[in-house]
Amino acid sequence: MDNKKEPMKILFVCTGNTCRSAMAAAMLNDIAVKNDLNVLIDSAGVFAEVGGKAADEAIAAMERRGIDLSGHRTKPLTDELIDMADVILVMTEAHKQLVESVAKGKVHTLLEYAGGEGDISDPYGGDAEEYERTASEIYDALVDIAEKLPVEPEE
Repeated sequence: MDNKKEPMKILFVCTGNTCRSAMAAAMLNDIAVKNDLNVLIDSAGVFAEVGGKAADEAIAAMERRGIDLSGHRTKPLTDELIDMADVILVMTEAHKQLVESVAKGKVHTLLEYAGGEGDISDPYGGDAEEYERTASEIYDALVDIAEKLPVEPEE
């Protein structure tokens, strides 16, 4: 009998899916692999286009952490993604209000889910330093969140 548990499905959401949600998904994926977490991770944007690239500064910020974000392609938030997700982590209270109407009970701000409060500011259009600050803020929250996530079951 296969007693493998279904992975927890986490969806990160920001505005354009070029910076914050893309970086959050990439960093949590990295943490998950290193810690055998039983999660599936995806990202989307409330106003994202299909198939755009991550922002160059987001790619560079992830590169400095040993994470390759160059293959990321943007995608809009859809009903299908919302239905699939067990938990939806958004970057701001405004995102939460927008998504909560169609995904009741699943939506939390990233900082709220990590046990804090406030918004993750959007670095879009900012310099490398701004992206670094945002990436660090997201990473710190993800470390706290990772402690709550399920581990891969033993074979």
